[in-house]
Amino acid sequence: MPTKSLLLAACLSFASLTAPAAIAQTVTGSGVAPGTIANSPERPIGFAAAAPARGVLVVLMDSAALPALDAVGIGTAERAAIEAAVAGAKFEGKANATLSLRGIGAHNRILLVGTGSAPTLLARAEAGGKAAQEVRSDAQPVTLTGAFTGTEGAEAAYGFALGQYRFDRYKTVDRKPPATDAVTIVGGDAAAAGATYAGRYQPLADGVRLSRDLANEPANVVYPESFVADVRKAFSGVGGVSIEVLDEAAMRKLGMGSIVGVGQGSPRGSRMMLVRYRGAGSPDAPLALVGKGITFDSGGISLKPGAGMGNMKGDMSGAASVVGAALSLARSRAPVHVVAVAALAENMPDGNAQRPGDVVRTMSGKTIEMVNSDAEGRLVLADANEYVAQAYKPRAIVNIATLTGSIVGALDDQYAGLFARDDALAAQLLAAGAASGEELWRMPLHKNYADRVKSDIADVRNSGGGGPGASLGAHFIGFFVDEKMPWAHLDIAGVNRSESNSPLVPKGMTGFGVRLLDQLARSGD
Repeated sequence: MPTKSLLLAACLSFASLTAPAAIAQTVTGSGVAPGTIANSPERPIGFAAAAPARGVLVVLMDSAALPALDAVGIGTAERAAIEAAVAGAKFEGKANATLSLRGIGAHNRILLVGTGSAPTLLARAEAGGKAAQEVRSDAQPVTLTGAFTGTEGAEAAYGFALGQYRFDRYKTVDRKPPATDAVTIVGGDAAAAGATYAGRYQPLADGVRLSRDLANEPANVVYPESFVADVRKAFSGVGGVSIEVLDEAAMRKLGMGSIVGVGQGSPRGSRMMLVRYRGAGSPDAPLALVGKGITFDSGGISLKPGAGMGNMKGDMSGAASVVGAALSLARSRAPVHVVAVAALAENMPDGNAQRPGDVVRTMSGKTIEMVNSDAEGRLVLADANEYVAQAYKPRAIVNIATLTGSIVGALDDQYAGLFARDDALAAQLLAAGAASGEELWRMPLHKNYADRVKSDIADVRNSGGGGPGASLGAHFIGFFVDEKMPWAHLDIAGVNRSESNSPLVPKGMTGFGVRLLDQLARSGD
């Protein structure tokens, strides 16, 4: 924890000179209270050795050859009819290709979904997710099968769980709830597959769901205080977890002028939430996952254009994903040690908001010239990085943030940007991205870029004034992490929201980073 000398230094924080009464005010969200309205229920997922011939049959295929279908009620005549349809349509089982058939046997519909040849875990999951979206409106029980061996059916179930996600809780007119009949996974070792799903993949899907729900919520429902309440509820009863929350008073005492300054234009107080999970047999030093949690970003005094500003409710996606990853790891009792940090603030432009040109001091005493109030994510991460480094002594720090439009221009929605000083950590992240399906592209941290964030009147400034914006943002964040600490920064501004459905990611906030960070934590310990 911080030393007495650090606490004394905190008294010199520039942010402590602003109007504390206005900043400390707590305002509840207008409109709907968090958790009072639920999304439409999803299809429950089960496992069995066989299933009756009814409803919708989904068959995952890696080629034009049908797998064995005796266990799902397909006899010789029905099999011949399906094979004829496959030949006629030239269906070859290519990844995420589909063929829908009706009028064959007792099933209302038979849906063939391709996995591609020699399918991986990710390919089977994507096929399961594609199936979930294709049968969304079929008000029938679903049986899903394929050439599963062992526990492979759990991988398809995992994809189905991700693919059927929806956020429709506020629809009251023309709401069309999807079908909620059960889906049964048939094939391989059903008992073992069910145990694998319950122990590994269902917790991961739950973590993704938490992240998506938090990011999809409007900003009058999720703000720093309610984010904390929702996350506490999600972790209720989960073993091996401890939660620490710093409110504005605590952060002021610690001298966290950077995060407090971002939120001082909002009547909703800032928070720093730290969720620590330590599994059995894990190392002493945790992996720190630090997420930007701007629950709404107006740009502050440096006001954003109105078009698309509503999507800035998702500017807390980094924070949502680190707590989602921690939830997955904790519920699955992974033998890892992580601390997820949500740096939470609302960036608003009222009369108490910080101004371009202001100078603030971080917890360590470093000073920042605040050039642009719309470059606020890096400010909350500065204090969060310094606090977690001192209080928790992590073995590595990974930041994740919807940080810059610059990364969108560079990578669009295909990759998140990876910045790292440590090659070994970068390699682990790239491997985790490939395995999880949340891919990264390494971007430069050239030493010359560091000069662009130097300030004439403070240690650094929070905007480099154009140029390689994503790299400049990364350099700024890295200034607040000791050079000896393995550190990486993920800029997810291009991948935190999807405008269309893909097999594992329905339209809306994606929960990007949960699967990636879950994989990283498991591979690193």
